[in-house]
Amino acid sequence: MADALRITELPELESPVLVAAFRGWNDGAHGASLAAEYLSRRWDAERFADIDAEEFFDFQSTRPHVSLEGGLTRRIDWPENTFYHARPPELGRDIVLMLGVEPNLRWRTFAALVVSLAKRLEVELVVTIGALLADVPHTRPVPVTGSASDPELVDRLGLATSRYEGPTGVVGVLHDAFRQADIPSASLWAAVPHYVSLTPSPRAAEALCSRLAELLGAEVDLSELADAGREYVEQVTEAVASDSDTQAYVESLEQQVDALEAEANLPSGDSIAAELTRFLRDHDERTGGDDAAREQ
Repeated sequence: MADALRITELPELESPVLVAAFRGWNDGAHGASLAAEYLSRRWDAERFADIDAEEFFDFQSTRPHVSLEGGLTRRIDWPENTFYHARPPELGRDIVLMLGVEPNLRWRTFAALVVSLAKRLEVELVVTIGALLADVPHTRPVPVTGSASDPELVDRLGLATSRYEGPTGVVGVLHDAFRQADIPSASLWAAVPHYVSLTPSPRAAEALCSRLAELLGAEVDLSELADAGREYVEQVTEAVASDSDTQAYVESLEQQVDALEAEANLPSGDSIAAELTRFLRDHDERTGGDDAAREQ
């Protein structure tokens, strides 16, 4: 089984961070895989290892694809889990990108292989990115939530403690394996509209790239994703407008989001009381001399 991890050449890396994304259950509207592929291209990432699909996939469930080369030769494209390395110019550290497909079989063995490679590379932090289907409108900014299990990492990266309970994907299994190996890990999730789940969302990819770049302290040119995102909104809006029920539903989602944002921007009771106290104090200071003169 150790031969399932195939390394072409182990790169020499400096303080590497592993960023992983998987197509499948963890990849609503392809938001995570689009983000990882975009970063791989922007950072000129180089492939150095992969995991043999034979051991981890049920090919009746996750079928390989046939493609034509030159219109004549047939080629089989197997599901891949591939590792790339890159050195973004503005970072003083290397990035390892894992782009893949959620396996069907032997998740614990699969996770052990990934953890073993992370140890050999001396990875200092793991960040997984994913996208989930949610009741959110396509016309509003894509919400991205971040979580980590380690309290120190939560504070350092400005994330939240994960409180999710329920079914999990290979991402959850990997985080548990990294925790047992004492490798810090964090998770970023973009929420995408469930009513356009089959349409790839460049807006989700842009939101994930932006949050990841912020977390890493990197600068990434996201103009290409932003342009594609505007076109995505126009196309989805046009499609939604053709069905009155869907349009009404999207409008209700917009109203809910706008109401929540307005509520979040409202000052708290304590801040209102403090502001009122300051106003009364300032007012007394301004008018105190006049009142005293009138009393005399």
